[in-house]
Amino acid sequence: MEWRQYITTDPNILHGAICFVGTRIPVTAVLDNLADGAAHADIPRQYPGLRAEHVRAALGYAADLARGRVAPLSA
Repeated sequence: MEWRQYITTDPNILHGAICFVGTRIPVTAVLDNLADGAAHADIPRQYPGLRAEHVRAALGYAADLARGRVAPLSA
């Protein structure tokens, strides 16, 4: 999964939080829902504007972050 096409940061949106492109939805919202046991398919229903690809991108981002492969994102 090439998550970089779905995830970005902008200092003018949510104080620079890591968000999904074109939204004000932070990636942590999806990751927190998954950690709490939410089904992948339920998340796009909870967050209009997200698709299944966004959930996979969040997981890919988290995996790369855990591996130390994520350099700071630029806006």
